[in-house]
Amino acid sequence: MTHLKILAVSGGTKHGNNDSICKEALLGAEEAGASVQFIRLHDLDLRHCTGCGACMKSLFSGRGGGCVLRDDFAWLREQILDAGGVLFSIPVFEKGAAGIFHTVLDRFGPGNDTGVNAVGLQRARDSGGPEPDPRLFQRKAVAFLGTGGTDYTTRFQCDCAMLATLMLWRTVACEVFDWTKYFILEERRIARAREVGKLLARAAEDPSAVGPERSGVCPHCRCSNFYLRTDGSAECCLCGIKGRIEAAEGRLRFLFEDASRAYDTLEGKLLHAEDIQKNQAARSELRETEVFRQRKAYYSALIEASTPERGGWS
Repeated sequence: MTHLKILAVSGGTKHGNNDSICKEALLGAEEAGASVQFIRLHDLDLRHCTGCGACMKSLFSGRGGGCVLRDDFAWLREQILDAGGVLFSIPVFEKGAAGIFHTVLDRFGPGNDTGVNAVGLQRARDSGGPEPDPRLFQRKAVAFLGTGGTDYTTRFQCDCAMLATLMLWRTVACEVFDWTKYFILEERRIARAREVGKLLARAAEDPSAVGPERSGVCPHCRCSNFYLRTDGSAECCLCGIKGRIEAAEGRLRFLFEDASRAYDTLEGKLLHAEDIQKNQAARSELRETEVFRQRKAYYSALIEASTPERGGWS
């Protein structure tokens, strides 16, 4: 299996716990026969997504997509798409995945979203334009490991799984280690990180060899994070299915009737992409009106943004 590459991506401090977990997982992947690669996000120049929508507009118009920002993201994307399996080791700062992971997540979507690219592929074939990268349609094996300085970590799994959902990747493991100040001294956790590396390598080589680890209240995506409304309804924060939470026999159950719009399925993604296109088409004519142009000019000139004096840092 030496042709298969497993990539580990660390989002923490240099030589910190995240780096250590990544390297331990890579040792496990090597033991399973894979070649390995290690990347630190803080070594890269990664700009924040501005929400300009150029990537999605390009795909919907059959021009193949692509980000207008020029930094190291294109290189990172290439390494990820080229790998047979990817492991992310991310610190938990405020209950969920650190901001640098969200930067990566935002830059991957929507321009790399499987559903949006499925629409873009058809548009490109209809127009004869450049087609999206075929690797975006591969169901890559992925694993997520988190390190929390405390036990304030309950948003981590949903944060990370959003990236797998975006790409329709197959999650082999998604877990967070609480109280990880001295991870390198904890043999049980070291062994677990190495085992995840082995699982990832086996799943990347043979998808039927390793089933995804499933735990959580949502019976569809197995997430445990929900948005609860005052009318008693609930929405899974990951797959977007709507239903109700009920308690039965000492356990919580999430009951729903329709999973057709679940965002972790291609069917649900295509429906969402259709909604986006309809919404854009319905509102595009408004941009050409005189009222829109006047209000755009009004708000643009209304209040100037404050900026620091450059060169003032010591």
